[in-house]
Amino acid sequence: MQDKAGGANPSALKNVWRIHTGGNKADVVTYGSVPHPLDPDRRLTKLNFFTDDNLRFGKEILDAGLADANDKYLKNFRDGVSLEAPPADAGRSEITRFNRKVLAYRALLARAGFPAPASLKEAYCKGLFNAELRKALAESKDDENGEHKSAAALLGNERISWAQAAQAMEALHDFIKRGKDTGYDKFNQEYINDPKRSGEPWADQEFRNVIGMFEYRNGPAFVGRFSNQHSPTVSADYADEIYSDLCDGRLVIIDQSAGDPEINIKAGYRIMQRIFTKHLQTFGAAKEPPKILVYIEEAHNLLPNSKEDDMRDVWVRTAKEGGKLGIGLIYSTQEVSSIQKNILKATSNWFISHLNNNDELRELAKYYDFAAFSGSLMRSQNKGFLRVKTLSNPYVIPVQIHPFEVGHAVSG
Repeated sequence: MQDKAGGANPSALKNVWRIHTGGNKADVVTYGSVPHPLDPDRRLTKLNFFTDDNLRFGKEILDAGLADANDKYLKNFRDGVSLEAPPADAGRSEITRFNRKVLAYRALLARAGFPAPASLKEAYCKGLFNAELRKALAESKDDENGEHKSAAALLGNERISWAQAAQAMEALHDFIKRGKDTGYDKFNQEYINDPKRSGEPWADQEFRNVIGMFEYRNGPAFVGRFSNQHSPTVSADYADEIYSDLCDGRLVIIDQSAGDPEINIKAGYRIMQRIFTKHLQTFGAAKEPPKILVYIEEAHNLLPNSKEDDMRDVWVRTAKEGGKLGIGLIYSTQEVSSIQKNILKATSNWFISHLNNNDELRELAKYYDFAAFSGSLMRSQNKGFLRVKTLSNPYVIPVQIHPFEVGHAVSG
């Protein structure tokens, strides 16, 4: 809407293909978390939360949204539930516990209003709830309304609907929580003492943290706030699609102007992790990865801040190792001091415009000979006037940058 042409947005970056003779619109692809009226071809960065490949990242999105939660059951779910798949050599018991936890998690998604995909229309219960547990549940000593008995019958089926699974998980949580009164504690002690078993409780803490979300209405309600990040029809991972577009030589624009900031940070990190990992695999196989430039606007919103020192962070690794992998990192910010120091140290090319803050100037003065320009950087407010230091030039030079406009010829 900032475009002077009244909404036709010819000077939007997505229209850069128009400045080339014979340019192809397909060379530019846009992604975003929400549709945009002036970008009808935009691809949405949604996930299918139910699929195995997206379980962990979907949970991370929920965790980010619950970052400020104070209720104990929400914190238990946020901090005490991992959906990382068991290792390939995991035993049967570990796999069963994981699958049981995943069933409960998917039932929570369904209760929260996430539509299940066609490939997972029902919950698969076979082998997850043994006969002894179902018997104890059906014979619960405190089951006035019959919820425990009903849950026992449901969990004895091979497949049930997700609504039924959510109903059963709610009843199972009540049965376990009030274990002394319902008979779960007695069953569980016998289960632990059984020499044929591992000696662990039937319900591990992570499973209890998931089903604990069913106790309060706000549990599924909190999760439901992020149902707009989910699509049951998505089959491909948008991170993979973005990487494929980049490798095909397209300009990919990811609009994060809308959406939850914490979710945007997670999504940006995940996309960058996919690019870095894929290029590292190609490089390790003695092949040359395609050249990719990653540009980050308002970088202080995505890059690790100056107080962090994790050298394994993918942004830091890209800044330090990206050159050999064919990845260039370009970032734009008004807050130099907010960027992690190791990223600043690895920056070879600098384009500096007007700065009005002495703290930022002092940080900038640590690099090359920008200290000599501190005064003019504070005084000069001319639009597009930059001081530029590139790797190929030993000196800082003044440059005037013209605005990008489709159809506007620039001489010089």
